[in-house]
Amino acid sequence: MPSVLDLAPVVPVVVLEDAADAVPLARALVAGGLPAIEVTLRTPAALDSIRAIAAEVPDAVVGAGTVISPAGVADAVAAGARFLVSPGWTDTLLDAMKGSGVPFLPGVSTASEVVALLERGVTEMKFFPAEAAGGTAYLKSLGAPLPQARFCPTGGITLASAPSYLALANVGCVGGTWMLPPAALTTKDWPRVETLAREAAALRR
Repeated sequence: MPSVLDLAPVVPVVVLEDAADAVPLARALVAGGLPAIEVTLRTPAALDSIRAIAAEVPDAVVGAGTVISPAGVADAVAAGARFLVSPGWTDTLLDAMKGSGVPFLPGVSTASEVVALLERGVTEMKFFPAEAAGGTAYLKSLGAPLPQARFCPTGGITLASAPSYLALANVGCVGGTWMLPPAALTTKDWPRVETLAREAAALRR
């Protein structure tokens, strides 16, 4: 599988309360051009949602987000997750993700965390929470001393701000939720989700 950072310019960050919505939502995102889908492990429906997408939406590359423990790593991979994303990392969590056999993006928000991951041989990371942690200015500043690190910034990014992130040399993609408005999810307006996904997929890296 190509790097998670290279699958699409935007990775939708999905919180699902009902696993029955997983497949139609994933199909709408894929139809809109966003195949990489991060399902966060924040709800009881998350693992069943990953399992359903993995089984029924073959063009989707479903991953697990908010992975914060070795148990979460094991559960996500067993459910069919093809990549893992964490909001932060510890040595224990990093070891579990490295041993999982699937790509992973450990979360960072400081230069020291980036350097520590580079020491461990990890060059692809999630920058979180992107806007609160310094946004594009901070990421641009990291580029000169740490050019080997590549990022998926997530947290507070919108359709309007995404292009400024994607223009940075050390950003491969961004994570976001703007293509998943609550009203569309509540009413199961999958065509609306597909339209918003298509707008996001058209962003240039």
